[in-house]
Amino acid sequence: MADNYIEKRMEEIAQGGKTRRKPASHPSLDSLLLKNRSCRGYDPNCIVTREQLMQIVSVANKVPSACNQQVLRFRLVTAEEAGKVNPNIRMGAALPDVNLPLPGTEPQAFIVICSTIGHTHWADVDLGIMAQSMLLKATEMKLSGLCIAAINRSGLQTDLALPEGLEPMLVLAIGKGIEHIQLTSISEADNHRYYRKDGIHYVPKLKIEDMLI
Repeated sequence: MADNYIEKRMEEIAQGGKTRRKPASHPSLDSLLLKNRSCRGYDPNCIVTREQLMQIVSVANKVPSACNQQVLRFRLVTAEEAGKVNPNIRMGAALPDVNLPLPGTEPQAFIVICSTIGHTHWADVDLGIMAQSMLLKATEMKLSGLCIAAINRSGLQTDLALPEGLEPMLVLAIGKGIEHIQLTSISEADNHRYYRKDGIHYVPKLKIEDMLI
């Protein structure tokens, strides 16, 4: 032990008296992608703050934009206003009999993504890039999310008092997910619809070899 101690002290001295520390580890892109699952049930006791939503939106001026038009705008919704959004969205389209979210698991924070030019090809390109980037940021922050395209646009515009000229395009639900979600591997001819069994939400995904042309 004494010899080992001396060796360590000599190493510290050689490094200027500082103990060598391992560099901080960061999640890989693959791990973030696997954790970034569409979540339709949230912990009501986890309050997402405006500051956390701002962290997620901070990716907006770092991601690509088609023709660099940058036409997307964002309305942050915290728990105080969640009641204005929940009645205007619908989730779990492939599971109409389940009526998601289950009572008591509704999301309490949202990012409403709007466009200054409505639905155009370029705006839709930006929308996909932006939504995925924001959800990956949320995942990095140990939060969960969901892209919601089934929205009542006029309802959101009225209830959230959105500025004139902005059209709601997509809603991101943000919170701490409480669902158990599992990917399954399928072939192209298999059913692609997600389903639930024994409390687990299964998401079929095509094999890579079936996606090559």
